[in-house]
Amino acid sequence: MVSPRERMVVSAALLIRERGAHPTAIADVLAHSGAPRGSAYHYFPGGRTQLLCEAVDYAAQFMADRLERATSAVEVLDELFDFYRDELQRTEFRAGCPVVAVAVEAGDPDKPEQARPLIERAAAAFERWQQIIARRLAGDGVAEPDAAALATLVLSSFEGAIVVARASRDVTPLDRVQDQLRSVIDAKTRKGSR
Repeated sequence: MVSPRERMVVSAALLIRERGAHPTAIADVLAHSGAPRGSAYHYFPGGRTQLLCEAVDYAAQFMADRLERATSAVEVLDELFDFYRDELQRTEFRAGCPVVAVAVEAGDPDKPEQARPLIERAAAAFERWQQIIARRLAGDGVAEPDAAALATLVLSSFEGAIVVARASRDVTPLDRVQDQLRSVIDAKTRKGSR
């Protein structure tokens, strides 16, 4: 059984990925999650910042779990792109990455105490995903320094392709980037296995 607190974290992540961080209010999270009024400050005494941080942590864990199940670098690539292609189409191109939304929107210079923990959480999520991708690349024979650099390219290209696909309301950017990255990975893994 999922607790009201857990439902609120998941709801926050889902709302952030579709609306962005700023427009996602605690009242919206309560309505989406079905959590009782007044429970937000009970479960999240740090307020909205704590809730957003935990939503980023949830999104980071969700994607890390998916990536960890892949047994090769190409499977990691396909997991990233195929999952988000489906999500974009299912949500009529509203579903972006909640970690990107928080990272982009957390730069309020008037509230650095609120922005810092959010940016740190987003950076940790991206680093974790890159490490998983790099491990899979290294496992497929790519030299470690190249694996780290290629993992950064994969993740950055993936996130950028999501943004372009959302803006164009078309999955073609995802398809093209996935194909190009697959070629790069295939070339690197063949070279590493010689």
